[in-house]
Amino acid sequence: MSAVLPSGAVDTRAKRPARGTRRAPPPRFLTTHVEPALEDRDGGASPRDPRTEIRTERARTILSTNTSPDVPFERSLNPYRGCEHGCIYCYARPTHAYLDLSPGLDFETKIVAKQNAPEVLERTLRRRGYEPKPIALGANTDPYQPAERTLGITRRVLEVLDAFGHPVTVVTKSTLVLRDRDVLGRLARRDLAHVLVSLTTLDGDLAHRLEPRAAAPRRRLAVLERLAQAGIPVGVLVSPVIPAVNDGEIEALCTAAKQAGARAAGMILLRLPREVAGLFEDWLDTHLPARKERVLSLLRQARGGRLDDPRFGHRMRGGGPYATLLRDRFRTVRRRLGLARDLPPLSTAHFAPPSPSTEASCRQLSLPILGDESL
Repeated sequence: MSAVLPSGAVDTRAKRPARGTRRAPPPRFLTTHVEPALEDRDGGASPRDPRTEIRTERARTILSTNTSPDVPFERSLNPYRGCEHGCIYCYARPTHAYLDLSPGLDFETKIVAKQNAPEVLERTLRRRGYEPKPIALGANTDPYQPAERTLGITRRVLEVLDAFGHPVTVVTKSTLVLRDRDVLGRLARRDLAHVLVSLTTLDGDLAHRLEPRAAAPRRRLAVLERLAQAGIPVGVLVSPVIPAVNDGEIEALCTAAKQAGARAAGMILLRLPREVAGLFEDWLDTHLPARKERVLSLLRQARGGRLDDPRFGHRMRGGGPYATLLRDRFRTVRRRLGLARDLPPLSTAHFAPPSPSTEASCRQLSLPILGDESL
């Protein structure tokens, strides 16, 4: 990956797997839309292999809060906007429209890095009256996507949390999390860290088509195993469950994760908010055309006749006989394998702002452990 210039955008690796989508639907907030020249048009698609641009941002605030009753955290931190993994189903894609960028190809090729996230986090944690509660890393986009290898923002965030004794949960599909198992291990020994690995399928070919730049399934299982061996509590997210695509793998996914060291398991039904629905339908046309109507029919059965139901209590679970069957299967296999619904609660008892000398040391980025090249 190229070094990031202070002035802004750079190109990253030229040779990477295919993109999740070639389509670039316009951002919904723009009042004007630029049409490509006739000779540049390709069925509304974008260039076949555009390079990734890393753009930098100076964040003024860094913690997001929510009161959603169906989300298991109140605070989250996202070091990056957009995600190079290119998962076609990603529910975060519509957020790129707030940057006047496309939720399609732009979401996975124009990544915004919050370079000052660790410093803003330090200031936040030092505020008078701050009350510690677990912070979720990766609630929107993966904190260990390829840009992290060079920028190290997530690592520096973890070092700040380690210095302050602050609890954190990490959700990822990347083997790069192994690079940080030293700091995650220190946090875990004080009941301050969990890691959840998202696992969609055990079929490597299907995974490549659904999540073209995320780690292969076998490598994610290796991540679970190595983090568990390091004493870090790990769980698996069987997510998303896609009707007639990977719904037959629920039992196999839970079993493989348990064997790798997972202590808990969660499941989320496919969500298709806003522009994601159209992108996913295009994906079905390309990769599973014969199954398209079956997939969408089952999803509508679980979503009240629509492709997405954003209501609290419904958006993660769905409703109706099909969704109930999925939940029953999941609960049965989780009970049989001894997988908990949630990992043990994280502690807030260790929270204490460090002295200035310690605070300065936690700003120094160190990368002492191998990344995903070893897997």
